[in-house]
Amino acid sequence: MKKIICKKVYDTENASIVKKTVNGEFGDSYGYEETLYITNDGFYFLYENGGADSIHPEESIKRMSKAAAEKWLGEH
Repeated sequence: MKKIICKKVYDTENASIVKKTVNGEFGDSYGYEETLYITNDGFYFLYENGGADSIHPEESIKRMSKAAAEKWLGEH
């Protein structure tokens, strides 16, 4: 997935995965995944996607500060 936020491109194809979490199993409408990425320029973003009844029913990308990324890592 690719998204432009504040004139910066966040692309899951061109960034490195820092950590991925999966909740539920494939096909579970309540299941979801969250993947923290870092770009080549050192910017963090969180990719979210899940089933129709999950907390992430639609695919999305959210940019994150380094501090927010470190907090997310500590919680997951």
